[in-house]
Amino acid sequence: MDQADALLKEISTYLDEGGVVPYLGPGVLDLVPGGSPVPNSPEALVQRMVAKSSVPFKIRGNMTAAAQYIENFKHRKTLVGIMSEAFAPDVTPSDLHHYLLRRAREPMLIVDAWYDNATANALQSRVLWGQVQGVSQSEHFGTWLHYYRQNGDQADPMEAETWPVVLYKPFGAISPAKNFLVSDTDFVEVLTEIDIQTPIPDIVKQLRTDRHFLFLGCRFRTQLERTFARQIMKRSSDLHWAVLPGELTRNEARFLQEQNIKQLDIPLDAFQSLLSGVQAPEPLAVAG
Repeated sequence: MDQADALLKEISTYLDEGGVVPYLGPGVLDLVPGGSPVPNSPEALVQRMVAKSSVPFKIRGNMTAAAQYIENFKHRKTLVGIMSEAFAPDVTPSDLHHYLLRRAREPMLIVDAWYDNATANALQSRVLWGQVQGVSQSEHFGTWLHYYRQNGDQADPMEAETWPVVLYKPFGAISPAKNFLVSDTDFVEVLTEIDIQTPIPDIVKQLRTDRHFLFLGCRFRTQLERTFARQIMKRSSDLHWAVLPGELTRNEARFLQEQNIKQLDIPLDAFQSLLSGVQAPEPLAVAG
């Protein structure tokens, strides 16, 4: 058995035990049937931004800096309008979204670190679920989080204790209320408090305890990506996995080692197919 097979069996076992927290990044949208109708990476999103608003050349490839420039010189409403237009299309969940929801056990925590509604759409068949979203201090000063029922109504934080499935969107999301953490200021506000866990929902702190994170469609090239992942998985278990095809950067390799995250160097679509095969029972023999 090679290393990938061993890790797939390990992940499958913990999925059956209810011990896995899927942590989805924008790369999961690469698996959307027919292609993603919304930006599926920070690079794709900043291209959308600069196509809608002029930004200095030196920051045209930096999502948070470009967003900050638009916010400073064109107003926050302009930035929110660009984000709302970019993520307005309804996103069909991929087979991977549906597979993870079928395999997971309640109470279930799903972390989705992008702005689309694919995971929320995949959850619509669930009887009861809710989501927690990060919100911008520029628009909701003094408030870090908003809680929403599956119908989009805002909920009390205590209600989240009753949800069998909790979808955590740390960067906000297009629906139901167009909450977006995207500019430098948005993230600086959160990062000043995240080390003491203030912006992390209490229900997330509860549900992550002793669980193993499975990173899908994520990269850890930037300090922002690594910091959010590190703080969200804090005080969980000491064993995690990441599907990261290709060569790692030095910072990614250091981060995986630091957090005891095992790398699966396989494409995301192959991972889902292989994991399904691990779970599937052996076919019955047909008598001749």
